[in-house]
Amino acid sequence: MHTPEPIGGARPTSRDVARAAGVSQATVSLVLGDKWRGRVSERTAEAVREAARSLGYRPNLAARNLRLGRTRTALLVVPALTNEFFAHVYTGAAAAAAAHGFGVVLYPSPDGLGPARDPFASAQAALDGVIASSMATDALEAFRGSDLPLVMLDSDPADAGAAAHVNLDVADGMRRVTDHLLGLGHRRFLHLASAAPSWTFDVRAATLAHALRGTDVRTVRSPLNVAAAREAAELALAATGPRPTAVICDDDILAVGVCKAARRLGLRVPEDLSVTGFDDMALATVVEPELTTVRLPAEEFGRRGMEALLAVLAGERPPSLTLPVALVPRGSSGPAAAS
Repeated sequence: MHTPEPIGGARPTSRDVARAAGVSQATVSLVLGDKWRGRVSERTAEAVREAARSLGYRPNLAARNLRLGRTRTALLVVPALTNEFFAHVYTGAAAAAAAHGFGVVLYPSPDGLGPARDPFASAQAALDGVIASSMATDALEAFRGSDLPLVMLDSDPADAGAAAHVNLDVADGMRRVTDHLLGLGHRRFLHLASAAPSWTFDVRAATLAHALRGTDVRTVRSPLNVAAAREAAELALAATGPRPTAVICDDDILAVGVCKAARRLGLRVPEDLSVTGFDDMALATVVEPELTTVRLPAEEFGRRGMEALLAVLAGERPPSLTLPVALVPRGSSGPAAAS
């Protein structure tokens, strides 16, 4: 098939494709928009595709999106970029989006878990939907009043403000940690809890309290950074009274702070003190001994969140989804020290 070059070497247009294939521009739109079945023959469709390939034609997505009222762009809101977990969530979401011709804009909330300011002010028309990871539903008031579908990750499934929920089984993760430590003979615990107000940390705390009822448990809260965790743990471990034999942390970052506190106090991990984390970030295998922790499938989490948003955009009602987690025992946990 002869395919004439576009005049002047300019970027080829749908008109050039139509001329090369001997069809109308409307037929080109049907074929390249994958809406040709039942309207044109397979032979004609292949002629259009071959003409487009030969000319190096790429559809003008901006113009097409203006006609469709769709930008094929989703916004992913996260509390911060300093936590590796959210980088993996973004990777999974972006991969799922790319497979469907979508892009993902990453937006870290300037106020962490607090209300997310509208990143585009009046330009919400530039988005098709929003995915929010580990944010409270009421923290997303900037998106109220718009018709943007919202998919919540790692949030209360009872909240009615989202079109879909995707969660991690953090309760099961905490049960696995407590079962592991109880099985090693531990009965005196320190729970180093995240000070961040979040559904996911509330679930961890409630599960831990239920699983360890009847044992000696003290809870101390800390911001999610190593220095604050070290300071909080050092004060708690140096307090008067029987010392805990195990510290259960809401996050690997907190667990690293505990390990530093133990070293300062002359305590050996795990001989004198077992320490567990949550997330299984790279940090968990950087410290020595390596952390016993709960592995969260962050990339799959982001992918499933994006798939849920795409389903909502297609007019479907995806069911709530909870992904399994896994305990990863490593060197930071061992049998309880003798009293």
